[in-house]
Amino acid sequence: MVLNNSNNGHNGAHYFARGWQLIRLPGIRRFVILPLLVNILLMGGAFIWLFGRLGQWIPELMSMVPGWLQWLSYLLWPLVVLSIILVFSYFFSTLANWIAAPFCGLLAEQLEARLTGQPLPDSGWSAIVKDFPRIMKREWQKLAYYLPRAIVLLLLYFIPGFGQTVAPVLWFLFSAWMLAIQYCDYPFDNHKVSFARMRSALRQNKTDNLQFGALVSLFTLIPILNLAIMPVAVCGATAMWVDRYRATLGSAR
Repeated sequence: MVLNNSNNGHNGAHYFARGWQLIRLPGIRRFVILPLLVNILLMGGAFIWLFGRLGQWIPELMSMVPGWLQWLSYLLWPLVVLSIILVFSYFFSTLANWIAAPFCGLLAEQLEARLTGQPLPDSGWSAIVKDFPRIMKREWQKLAYYLPRAIVLLLLYFIPGFGQTVAPVLWFLFSAWMLAIQYCDYPFDNHKVSFARMRSALRQNKTDNLQFGALVSLFTLIPILNLAIMPVAVCGATAMWVDRYRATLGSAR
């Protein structure tokens, strides 16, 4: 069965919603199981641990608010909580993606074949084993891109006032962009599109990709729903690849 997915006018919210539909497709559900299990075990355990520590961390961060901003404490407190959860959720979602990268690539591959009716030449578990070193190299490339920028943003949190007001907004935008890169990378990498070329392609539709990444980031913060977000995001990003990028970049393989 080939699904009609030819409309290129959709925004990032459409592809995020599409991901929730695609994970339920017969024949695709079995490829969702392993990424789902990795996410449930890692993210579920991580959030249980985090909520046990928030009571200690929040007063420490709030103590850094300068006296002239104390009157805004009732507004800053939610921002502090949100920023902690954002940083924490992105860190552990990145770790989960490292572990599940081969399975996410396989999910993207199988879904693309379902959407287009054209299976990739090298596919299946044997291709995963063969390409495992390349898949891990790609994860290192994403980490090398992420770490310097993340360190700068984290240092901003220690600037009194700025760190409790502007830094959380900047971190949210950065996380949205990185999550768009993270999940769009699976179908791009399946076609051996270089990391630099992928980023260039995503920047051409940066608003829509930020919208997609922002929704992934927000749902990562919602208990229960965040346990399914990895396969949902992979499916949504794969649908976006098929609609927007496959015709021009698919030949890179």
